[in-house]
Amino acid sequence: MFSPFGARSASAYQQIGVQSVVTEASPHQLINMLFEGLLKSLRSTKLAMESRNVEEKIRHITKSQRIIQEGLILGLDLEKGGELAENLLALYDYCMVKLTQANASNNVVLVDEVINLIQPVATSWAAIGPDAAHASTAVGG
Repeated sequence: MFSPFGARSASAYQQIGVQSVVTEASPHQLINMLFEGLLKSLRSTKLAMESRNVEEKIRHITKSQRIIQEGLILGLDLEKGGELAENLLALYDYCMVKLTQANASNNVVLVDEVINLIQPVATSWAAIGPDAAHASTAVGG
């Protein structure tokens, strides 16, 4: 009647856990999760490129671009965030271009460039902590 606890069950359980974390997360924590997911995906992109796994490379670059576009860019409040939000938008747009170029040329150096640009922003965002996050919600990712 019931199948044994397997990959499908584990996947469903994990999805429920992730949904719970996201539902209960503060805006600051959500941005942290986006940065963590982006950096993980970028590292996976590099591994796929190095192993010449085109399918995985495309999957991870696409995921990275979606995190930037649908998470970090859409999370910016350009009206309230002022110059900082505008600078982040320019940085994210630049990263999108570099990832497109990396995909087309299978160039790991371009992925490294994006990692080196995003890492300090992610680290700075994490360092402000949730107490300062309410003052930074206008800026977003």
